[in-house]
Amino acid sequence: MTPSSLKSPPALFPRSELFKLRPKNKMKFDYSKITLPERSNFFGSSILKPIIDIRIANGDKSLQYRALVDSGADFSIFHTEVGEALGLDITAGEKLTFGGVQKTEAAAAYLHKITLVIGGWKYNTTVGFSEEISEDSYGILGQKGFFEIFVIKFDLTKESIELKERK
Repeated sequence: MTPSSLKSPPALFPRSELFKLRPKNKMKFDYSKITLPERSNFFGSSILKPIIDIRIANGDKSLQYRALVDSGADFSIFHTEVGEALGLDITAGEKLTFGGVQKTEAAAAYLHKITLVIGGWKYNTTVGFSEEISEDSYGILGQKGFFEIFVIKFDLTKESIELKERK
């Protein structure tokens, strides 16, 4: 049999159904080792953080980004500049007031639907964008927008993070 004589089998399911049938994804990532500017008696010269590489997308615009997997964050959030680079009108999103990581007492984030690409798989979710968080930091993958998609296992001693898509 030659390759040209082989025919692909007929599609049994519409394309939209294939997404529902794919096996639940399980992905592993290494912790990121961050060198400290000054040696610490407690940490030494570096610290391990659960930071992973992601792609964040809106329509045909996307960018590679690093994000901290943060079980203490109420929701997933990125700096406004990230959303603007994706072509979003930030303040057109639903406004949400939050606290904890911002520069000021009360901060505003604007919610938008985006696509996260993690381990080559696409996940549609809602995240916040805010001017009030440090533009020099990582994105934050929190409870809403990330943990609701995955079961997450942190293993500091093995320096790994495991993400398993929820059923």
